[in-house]
Amino acid sequence: MATTELSLTGVRPPRGLAIFWIVAGAAGGIVSFLLYLEYVGQLQGTEPLISCSWGVVVTCGPNLLSPGGNLLGFTNSLIGLVLFGGPVHAGVSALAAPAGLRTWYWRVYGVFVLGGFLLVHVFAWRSVFEYGSLCPWCMIVWLVTIPLFWFTLGWELRDGVWGDRPRRVGAVVFSWAVLLTILDYAAIAIAAQVRLDVLGTL
Repeated sequence: MATTELSLTGVRPPRGLAIFWIVAGAAGGIVSFLLYLEYVGQLQGTEPLISCSWGVVVTCGPNLLSPGGNLLGFTNSLIGLVLFGGPVHAGVSALAAPAGLRTWYWRVYGVFVLGGFLLVHVFAWRSVFEYGSLCPWCMIVWLVTIPLFWFTLGWELRDGVWGDRPRRVGAVVFSWAVLLTILDYAAIAIAAQVRLDVLGTL
């Protein structure tokens, strides 16, 4: 990815990163829509467009109908449909603003992505240790959100969105974002295998 462009009016992320935001946000939104269809199917007893029930452990039902799957009193998939518009908006804004955007915009976006990252890990923990199942569509949301966080964090720290002091740390995080993402995936996968013996149920 190219070096961030700085200007007198704002900060502009690398073009590749902006495109990644758009792709990740679009993918997350599509999967959130599939989760919504699955949720409606569970309530109505009808078959969804694409089923995500692949076995006893790899299934969406326990997660979608649980209290954790309805944090605000309605399915979390609706939250995903709305919030995944954030990365798309950030990516389009970055590409459409040659002069860059103010640091406050990127700070708000960074906090927004951090919130999604933390929620994903809470959902993963509850899915493995409380509900005893893995929701395929939920896991795709995890797959999208985790690298979204590590790359965004690395870029923002590296290029001074949060000031000059964290720049070196940000450079390291951004350089190793792929490895950090893989380690994050691995931690969840190992926990799921040890707890649920996922491979043995496929």
